[in-house]
Amino acid sequence: MESPLIKILIPATVAFVIGIIITPLVTHYLYKYKAWKKIGGKKAIGGEDAVEFNKLKSLNETKTPRMGGIVIWSSILCTVGLLALLGTIFENSIFATLDFFSREQTWIPISTLILGALLGLVNDFYDVTHRRDGVSLKIRLILISILSGLIGWWFYSKLGVDTIGVPFNDAIYIGWLIIPFFILLTNSLYASGVIDGIDGLSGGVFASIFIAYSGVAVIQSQMDIAALSATIAGATLAFLWFNIPPARFWMTETGSMSLTLTLAVIVFMTDSLGDGHGVSLLFIIGLPLIVTVLSIVWQLLYRKITGKKFFRIAPLHHHFEAIGWPSHKVTMRYWIISILCAILGIIFASII
Repeated sequence: MESPLIKILIPATVAFVIGIIITPLVTHYLYKYKAWKKIGGKKAIGGEDAVEFNKLKSLNETKTPRMGGIVIWSSILCTVGLLALLGTIFENSIFATLDFFSREQTWIPISTLILGALLGLVNDFYDVTHRRDGVSLKIRLILISILSGLIGWWFYSKLGVDTIGVPFNDAIYIGWLIIPFFILLTNSLYASGVIDGIDGLSGGVFASIFIAYSGVAVIQSQMDIAALSATIAGATLAFLWFNIPPARFWMTETGSMSLTLTLAVIVFMTDSLGDGHGVSLLFIIGLPLIVTVLSIVWQLLYRKITGKKFFRIAPLHHHFEAIGWPSHKVTMRYWIISILCAILGIIFASII
């Protein structure tokens, strides 16, 4: 009999080990080709210099390589390919049970992971070779909206997804509106990728979130999604091993875009497709990401209405740095909150 723990833990461990093994090679080339910004700092949404951010981060941006997310998606894809190959060669062995590449559950999220990684990699390449801001945000949002629109259409047209699960109640029917809803969800999660702003912060948060959704998928008997989510968490922990202060590299777009877009798909697939509540659970499991986005939105609205800033700097984690919290204190407290949210999310998934 297939053991759920074996199905989940072995791929996660393999992804972690592969990540640890390939990181020295990735690091070698990132430093060899000086894959960092040549001009530190960034612009605010209004076009002016982001003064508070540049005080905190501009110096490190010209010393720390970007594109560390390569470690994450490379480890995931190597794990998927390795286990699929072994499962094909040894059909009557444990390897066959470990192969989680399936059309029904993981084909879409893995494809999304690849596309997100490539789009992010292009942005990072321009970021370090052409100008300090990479591909414009407007273009990135357009591309993400097109991609998520196509995926949303696939959910609606091919998989028959037209409802959103509601805890302790019947699912809400929204029909074709599932497509713009998915576009909104994907763009919102993509915006939360700015949590990759302090050494070690994003790795710990994303690892906790994907571990939680692995647990949610197990509860709903979506074992391939559970294995994929655990694999993503394992690869992210390998990245985190080298991203803790002082970071050897940063995740940047090739990592955050691939993770956030894939998370959007997994959230959807653990909703009505799995007779679950993946979307509703995001408000618990993904609370650190939601707060990150809301802090930016609130800063913009407050400034537009009053002409003043509510936070010293947005998103929220940089505000804590600006008022004097050491970076490692911000990171570790976010880790604690993320772990608690993951536990609460799994508990909630088991009782609704």
